Amino acid sequence: MPTDIAPPAANYAHAVLTTGVTRWLHTSGVVPVRPDGSVPDGLAEQANQIWANLTSILRGADLTVDSVVSVTTYVTTAAAAGPDLATVMAARDAALGGRRVASTLLTVPALAQPAWLVEVALVAAA
Repeated sequence: MPTDIAPPAANYAHAVLTTGVTRWLHTSGVVPVRPDGSVPDGLAEQANQIWANLTSILRGADLTVDSVVSVTTYVTTAAAAGPDLATVMAARDAALGGRRVASTLLTVPALAQPAWLVEVALVAAA
C-alpha cells in the first residue's frame, strides 16, 4: 500500500507481491452455473454461485482463498446499473474473508450467454 498514491476505491489492494511461489493457478472466466446446469436469476445470487465455483476450483488444486492474489470481474452493463454493483463486490469480499487482493472490475455490454450477468477470473499463488 504505497503512501504516495490515493488509496484503493474499495476493499482491494493496488498490488500483491508474491515471493517464493512454486505453484500458480489461473482460472478462465468462471460463470454462474450451478452443478445441475441451472443459472440463478439475480446478480447477487450469480456472484455467490461464481464464488462457490471458484472455491471448488481452488479446493481441487489444494488451495484456499488465502492463495488468491488477483481477481478480474466482468459485469454486464445492464446488471451494473444502480446499487447492484456493490453486491458483486460484497460477494467477493465475503468469499475472500475480508482479505485484500488485486482486483479489477469491468462493465461489459454482454457475456457469452444472455442469462449470465457476471463472470470472474482469478489468479492464485502458493
